[in-house]
Amino acid sequence: MTQIGILALQGAFTEHARALQALGVTTTFVRTAADLTDLDGLVLPGGESTTMRKLLTRENLLAPLRQLIHQGLPTFGTCAGLVLLSQPDALNGLTGDVVRNGFGRQRESFETELTLQGLAQPFPAVFIRAPYLKTVGPDATVLAQIDHRIVAAQQANVLVTAFHPELTADTQLHAYFLKHFVTKS
Repeated sequence: MTQIGILALQGAFTEHARALQALGVTTTFVRTAADLTDLDGLVLPGGESTTMRKLLTRENLLAPLRQLIHQGLPTFGTCAGLVLLSQPDALNGLTGDVVRNGFGRQRESFETELTLQGLAQPFPAVFIRAPYLKTVGPDATVLAQIDHRIVAAQQANVLVTAFHPELTADTQLHAYFLKHFVTKS
């Protein structure tokens, strides 16, 4: 059975577990390096990226996570997860120039129907103090943009979104991650 780890130091980790479990996947919360064994994939949830990074450092998880991602562990980062994955001095899993809180502060949070490459239906995207990518490297594929701001992309074994798919009842993105990253044929 597929086993997906969800970083559970801070942020919307229980919501990701709900979405993945609805798709028939077993989940485990990752809080220590010992929790990183026997995973078929990893989710880095939305939350506050500075706090997450401090907790990753405190729990000695930053280096082991970076190593697993660079070794090819399928990884899905949402919002703060996108920030951590695109920062060279953090997890460095996707080449891109990230803008933290790029859509504004809390009061500028919004929801929109978003068309993503690879999804059959528009996705109800929830943006909360959301980052975006100004650019991505040549090995990355842009999956969605809003006003020339990259809000979803993928590179090798990494999928990122600037929004929170875990805060909707729509499991399309989690299913896309499982199909195209975790269970590649």
